[in-house]
Amino acid sequence: MVKPMSDDHPPSLRVAEQDFRWADVTLRQYKDEDAAPFKTVSRQVLFSDPKLAGELRYFEVAPDGYSTLERHDHMHAVMILRGAGKVLVGDKVHDVKTHDLITIPSWTWHQFRPAPGENLGFLCLVNAERDRPQLPSSEELAALRADAKVAAFLDGTG
Repeated sequence: MVKPMSDDHPPSLRVAEQDFRWADVTLRQYKDEDAAPFKTVSRQVLFSDPKLAGELRYFEVAPDGYSTLERHDHMHAVMILRGAGKVLVGDKVHDVKTHDLITIPSWTWHQFRPAPGENLGFLCLVNAERDRPQLPSSEELAALRADAKVAAFLDGTG
C-alpha cells in the first residue's frame, strides 16, 4: 500500500484504479459550492510535496458541466486524459481531445467544457502556492461575449 504524502516520505507510486481514480487519493469537489460558478467538477490532488514548487491535480468535468470562468496570476499546464470538449483560453475557443496540451498563461480567462454526453478529464500542473482566482466583472464578461463564438461557448451551445 502507498503511504500518504508527507514531508518525510512522499509516495513513490500512486496506483491507477478504474474510472480515472488513483489509490489513496481523495476524490474532492472542485471548489466550495459558494466560491464561484461551476457545475459537476471533481478534483484529485495526485502529487504535492514541499520539495517541489508544483502540484499535479486531476480534474473531471461531467457531461453538461463546466469549470469556473476565471483568471489569476499563476499559469497552468494542462493535458487532456479523458474525453473531448472545448476550452476557452483568453478570447479563443479551442476544441480539445485526449493527449492535447494546453498552456494557460498568467491573467488569462479560461474555462473547460466537455463535449455533449462526455466526461472531460485533465491533468493540471500549477504552482504549489497559488493566488486566488478572479471572476470576470460584468464589463469583462460583456467584452468576452462580444465575440459570438465565445458567447456560444459560455452559454454551452457552441
